Amino acid sequence: MSSAAGPRALVVEGDHDGSRLDNFLTALLPEQSRSHIQRLIKDGRVTGPVATLRASTPVRTGQVYAVDVPPPAAAAPEPEALPLRIIYEDPHLVVLDKPAGMVVHPAAGHSTGTLVNALLHHVKDLSGIGGEMRPGIVHRLDRGTSGVMVVAKHDRAHQELSRQFADREVEKEYIALVWGVVQAGRRIDAPIGRDPAERQKMSTRSRRARNAVTRVTTARHYKGVSLLRVAIATGRTHQIRVHLSAIGHPIVGDSTYGGLHRRTLANLRAVQRLERPFLHAARLAFTHPDDGRRVEFDSPLPLDLQLVLEDIEEREKLAAEAE
Repeated sequence: MSSAAGPRALVVEGDHDGSRLDNFLTALLPEQSRSHIQRLIKDGRVTGPVATLRASTPVRTGQVYAVDVPPPAAAAPEPEALPLRIIYEDPHLVVLDKPAGMVVHPAAGHSTGTLVNALLHHVKDLSGIGGEMRPGIVHRLDRGTSGVMVVAKHDRAHQELSRQFADREVEKEYIALVWGVVQAGRRIDAPIGRDPAERQKMSTRSRRARNAVTRVTTARHYKGVSLLRVAIATGRTHQIRVHLSAIGHPIVGDSTYGGLHRRTLANLRAVQRLERPFLHAARLAFTHPDDGRRVEFDSPLPLDLQLVLEDIEEREKLAAEAE
């Protein structure tokens, strides 16, 4: 049965006899989350044979319940025709390649120009998250980080993808250029929380910290820096940036966590052109919330980072030929 906005009558069949009202309605309105159904009941948008209905009210065979699903309210952010590369899209989700410099969600100081503003313009079949016409953000990338992200189009997809992220079932891999030599196989297991001295930063020294693990899966070494492929199961704020800085190898170009060097080796002059941390979300794998298949998406290294890397490689090649 369709779960579009509007009134409808739902008849209790035998297989739902004795079920909770919220469970019964969720089963027949699959695009509505249970929490949204509970809100409709609380708001008096569900009527039936009992004068006062609660989410826990048991339903009986043959009973008829009227449900009035309101149209999704417009979210506060306005659609904006911002450039946005969409990698994949279906009725349940959209996978995109976030550019560096774009904030994910509107907040103080960033009411426009965000990823959400762009999505509201580019994605035409949003059915609403929590009763609002807005994209379902289930994870974020820092403003200066580019790369692959997944966004839910409706409550059901949002709920399932959020569960997968919480249960660490999502595979996330990043490419990072760091100062110094870091070997493949390095595992950083250090809880992360707000920095006790600078509240805008995160730190491994916080008293209120949450566990976080970062693994270096591959490493390529240049003179003075290492190009890493990094995997994380947890997704703490600034996790990779904080962890690599904590072991003495901050990400090149990261002004917040010690990644800016005024003086560099001749082969690393290109890093002075960086306007953001050399960090890119390169791969994302998860289970599709509708059909259960495992899906994987990749994002190539963006041009600004690729040019820096090519310059370093070319200078190293020339240095080697001169020896």
